[in-house]
Amino acid sequence: MDSAFLITAFATLFVVIDPPGLVPLFIALTQGMDAPHRRRLAQRACIIAFILLTLFGLAGETLLGFIGITMPAFRIAGGILLFLTALDMLFERRTQRREGQHADPDHDPSVFPLATPLIAGPGAIATMILLVGQSGDGWIGTLAVLGLLAVMILATFLFLLASPPLERMLGRTGTIVITRLLGMLLAALSVQFVIDGVRGTGLI
Repeated sequence: MDSAFLITAFATLFVVIDPPGLVPLFIALTQGMDAPHRRRLAQRACIIAFILLTLFGLAGETLLGFIGITMPAFRIAGGILLFLTALDMLFERRTQRREGQHADPDHDPSVFPLATPLIAGPGAIATMILLVGQSGDGWIGTLAVLGLLAVMILATFLFLLASPPLERMLGRTGTIVITRLLGMLLAALSVQFVIDGVRGTGLI
């Protein structure tokens, strides 16, 4: 196995998944929850994301082709779902929490939007499909890519666990500002997903 490929694959996964960048989002999505609850959500989100990325890495193109879904369509769908999350952060639910109401005990962001599309998003899925395809015909290359993915998901989990000290450092006002700002950035990112998906269809 070429070491240069492994280094490139690791760097690509790190940039696409972006564990440090998920920390403020995790804080915003779990505002008002206690530490044990946050830990369970982070653990569940990382496990689900790893399973999804592994499945798509092993049989992504075949699976999507079998049910007639193209990667551009997948990007567009992910962008729309992410836009709904951005609206939620900018307006009603986050506003209610900031006004001192109790967090909804039934609110579970671990599957959506944490596991997908934030961790296992269209970009990460496409990256896994590409890396497994470039790893060679044997299972050694595939297992190496999956090992790198496991390391990256573990790093993501550790970054999410480090979110409480960051939240304490930011304080209530800082968290409010970050939540609003990230809502705007998520909205822009979701629109970019849709634009990339439409470009992939050849319409523009």
